Amino acid sequence: MRSRWMVRLGALLVVLVWFAIASVGGPLVGRLSEVQKNDNASFLPAQAESTDVMNEVARFTENESLPFIVVMEAESAVTPAQQQAAAQFASRVPDLPLAGLGGAQTLGDYLTEAPQAAIPSADGKALLLVVPVDAARSTETVEETSPLFEAADELRTAAGEVLEPAGLATYVTGPAGVTADFVTAFGGIDGILLAVALGVVFLILLVVYRSPILPFAVLVTAIFGLGAAALAVFPLAREGVIGLSGQSQGILSILVVGAATDYALLLVSRYKEELHDQESTWQAMKRAWRGSVEPIVASAATVILGLLCLLLSDLGSTSGLGPVGAIGIAGALVSSLTFLPAVLLLFGRGIFWPSVPRLDHVHAEDKIGTRGLWGRVASLVGGHPRRTWVLTLAALLAAAAFVPTLKADGVTQSEIFLNEVESVTGQEVLARHFPAGSGSPVQVIAPESKAQQVVDVLSGEEGVNNPYAGLAPGAPPKVVDGKVVVQATLTAPADSPEADDVVRRLRADLDTVGEDVLVGGMTAMNLDVRDASNRDLRVIIPAILVVIFLVLAVLLRSLVAPALLVAANVVSFAATMGVAALVFNEIFDFPGSDPSTPLYGFVFLVALGIDYSIFLMTRVREETLARGTRRGVLVGLAVTGGVITSAGVVLASTFSALAVLPILFLVQIAFIVAFGVLLDTLVVRSLLVPALVYDIGPRVWWPSRLSRETATTDHPPRG
Repeated sequence: MRSRWMVRLGALLVVLVWFAIASVGGPLVGRLSEVQKNDNASFLPAQAESTDVMNEVARFTENESLPFIVVMEAESAVTPAQQQAAAQFASRVPDLPLAGLGGAQTLGDYLTEAPQAAIPSADGKALLLVVPVDAARSTETVEETSPLFEAADELRTAAGEVLEPAGLATYVTGPAGVTADFVTAFGGIDGILLAVALGVVFLILLVVYRSPILPFAVLVTAIFGLGAAALAVFPLAREGVIGLSGQSQGILSILVVGAATDYALLLVSRYKEELHDQESTWQAMKRAWRGSVEPIVASAATVILGLLCLLLSDLGSTSGLGPVGAIGIAGALVSSLTFLPAVLLLFGRGIFWPSVPRLDHVHAEDKIGTRGLWGRVASLVGGHPRRTWVLTLAALLAAAAFVPTLKADGVTQSEIFLNEVESVTGQEVLARHFPAGSGSPVQVIAPESKAQQVVDVLSGEEGVNNPYAGLAPGAPPKVVDGKVVVQATLTAPADSPEADDVVRRLRADLDTVGEDVLVGGMTAMNLDVRDASNRDLRVIIPAILVVIFLVLAVLLRSLVAPALLVAANVVSFAATMGVAALVFNEIFDFPGSDPSTPLYGFVFLVALGIDYSIFLMTRVREETLARGTRRGVLVGLAVTGGVITSAGVVLASTFSALAVLPILFLVQIAFIVAFGVLLDTLVVRSLLVPALVYDIGPRVWWPSRLSRETATTDHPPRG
């Protein structure tokens, strides 16, 4: 009796410690948006040519400019009255109040210079006004909002009051307008995603456990893990040690909820299994914890190390996700192995009510050959292993054959949004009346002595308009350390493939002027980001595969089994991307994908998907010690089938929550991970891997001693 109370007292202390952690970390989850960085510097490759140009241009001005472009379109020719309304609007811009920031701040506090007169289009049917804001200050978070978002909102409101009554249809667009719409799309990302993910997981857990109590314990475990992660992420991001973007913040919530729930499912399943053999809940938990800790820690270590491989990326947003996600997984791991066991011990068997496990000595091997789903699957694998893996592999390779049709060479900024946004519509209107690259000029840094040569090259380049030396047409160029800025407008939209081609040609042609002539600007930034993404794909994927192989080799004490598991997961990823290509192209009719989409898909699918193979194979190895490899495979499959499938459904559902955001990249990642995880749990882990291991037999454990032992229950496969 005394020991029982000691156990409960210890469990209660653990729970109280976690409540203390959550009381501090919980509020920080909601404040992560305060330390986000979504400016160009946080995305650009540090060594890219466009980054060098951006840094050089910043020396010519006190502040880096991020322009809003206000496009005003008339039904026919612009009238003098409409020109007067445009002038009135321009004069009001600096005094527009940014009420959401608190205090008496105005848009003028964030302008790098006052707006000039509106520029008429060549066809006389539109006007263009450039409103340049400070790129760094406007993207900071102030009073839980963004000056950029507030500025866009005030510009649109003022346009409705001044310009639209004059008969001018007005659109706020340009780089700042697009960024502001991104801010809007990601607004409340943490709360929305977390609510959707937790709601979906709760419903699934109700079905899995058939208990109204246990799902709450699992969800609180996930929430506390997220709070623990925020305790580390918030100060590190605030001090600039790691980079946190809106994108990585959203993925952090999904990762923690999905991983914590997966680990909880495995631990609870093992605990429930032990309760059938142990009268004492403490003894059952001790055995369950010992049996679960190795695969859970190995699983978490695989994901953490895989995510840390993202530090090899040249892109700030991608490399920043690595440590952010790794910290999140660590939080999920610690909460699942400490808080959840304590809660389970406090509630005892009653936490499973009304399906309370009884002391009835139901054993794992009893499931094989029964009418239960996983007993029948195990019998299928044991009866026809070679036929099973050959047919399964053929189907996966057939799906993988469509990978070359995946269009992952980038999309324009206007194609990133899946809903209708004003900045995208404005870009289309801009392209009808002005050079489509207006407001996003090509910027060239050159020695003063070569400025005219650069202008001459730009003048002769197809797709380039109005080149000039200096920060504004007609103004004398400013010279800084013997260098000047040369600018020009592209006829194609700045984020289009046509504009990319122009920049590539410019860089090649200007190399003949001198290696000290650098080409930058918005188009060059997009181009350098795409090139860096392609480089990351070639570097990071092999690194992740090596890391996963090494973790599996240590865990399974084998070289053959890790090679088999890694190969199976690569085939699963390829099949997923092939199906994704078909769905994106033929069903959703997406315009394409960002070059980083395959990399993110690989990281989440392979690093997370290998979890299920770890859960299976650690149990198979445990059973092999007592029953032999082939019998161990069948027992391991029958025992883990339900819990691993439940974990896969939970993880797929949590990542599906990303689809609530109208951003192409996140919707595609949601589909890739959700479909890929289900494919991995239902096909690869259930059929391909166990059938292959059964067919290979004890040799799968080479070079450990298990490969040289053949238990009496190990019989050759029949086919």
